[in-house]
Amino acid sequence: MRKLLSQKRYHALSDFLRARFGERVQKVTIDAGFTCPNRDGTRGRGGCIYCNAYGSGTGAAREGLSIREQMLAGMERLARRYKARKFIAYFQAFSNTYAPPEVLKARYDEALVDDRVVGLAVGTRPDCVDEEVCALLASYRERGLMVWLEMGLQSAHNETLARINRGHTFEDFRRALELAKKHDLLVCTHVIFGLPGEGPQEMLATIERISDLPLDGIKFHELYVVRGTRMEELYRRGEYKPLLQTEYVDLVCESLAMLPWRVVVQRLTGDPRPEELVAPEWARDKRTTLKMIEETLLSRDLWQGKYRGEPDPLLRGLPGP
Repeated sequence: MRKLLSQKRYHALSDFLRARFGERVQKVTIDAGFTCPNRDGTRGRGGCIYCNAYGSGTGAAREGLSIREQMLAGMERLARRYKARKFIAYFQAFSNTYAPPEVLKARYDEALVDDRVVGLAVGTRPDCVDEEVCALLASYRERGLMVWLEMGLQSAHNETLARINRGHTFEDFRRALELAKKHDLLVCTHVIFGLPGEGPQEMLATIERISDLPLDGIKFHELYVVRGTRMEELYRRGEYKPLLQTEYVDLVCESLAMLPWRVVVQRLTGDPRPEELVAPEWARDKRTTLKMIEETLLSRDLWQGKYRGEPDPLLRGLPGP
């Protein structure tokens, strides 16, 4: 039985990593210059309607920075800011399993600059996960690294996935998850609240559908509108209205209560570039959103796993389930 490391009412990634490594561990975001099958014509063109030319990344690859350079600079910055001594290489931008295995291996290897890198996190899409990809990722685990496969689901509703031009289905996600677990990979999924055409019922139905799947982690994002996207066009025409901050907070708190404690919460809110953000304005204030989530969990007496009958590890003085 593990000892609680913080007073959070959810299973935070920081606690999970500290329990595993005995100290703070920070992620270094990497832009490895990949693309997506719904951009290059394989599954579609233009990418997801909310995604701009950076693919949720830093744009470092376009600036000519190598993976090694990005990794070393990120480690130096995070060591200075957080006193961190261990790091996870996080391949974030676009679909980081969308290339031949030999190309993937070369780029992943480049991020392993020294023994301070203790993990690898690879962000991708369900339709870019196959046997070869999973076997390659598992080989890094066998070398002593913590390996996370991060798959963007966004919604469990196929109608929504088609509407936002994802180019994959919920069934694709389940297939990819089954394959990843066959290789004993840690799997984190990404969910977006506020997608066009979805109300609270549909958003919480996504959480209900994934809550019994063998997921190890989850990231929550609000849909924010950034410049240069089709979402911006919809917003400018008055055809899309973002969630209110209070609406988003309520959805996240309800979702946490639906999820088992074993699922590691890697993110509770999005983090847009200020210069790119069009709406909602509250997305700029991540600190307030996190504070509101903490306060709402407390005021409504909610905790991760409550709706599943799992005990409150704080109020009952017990270790987490």
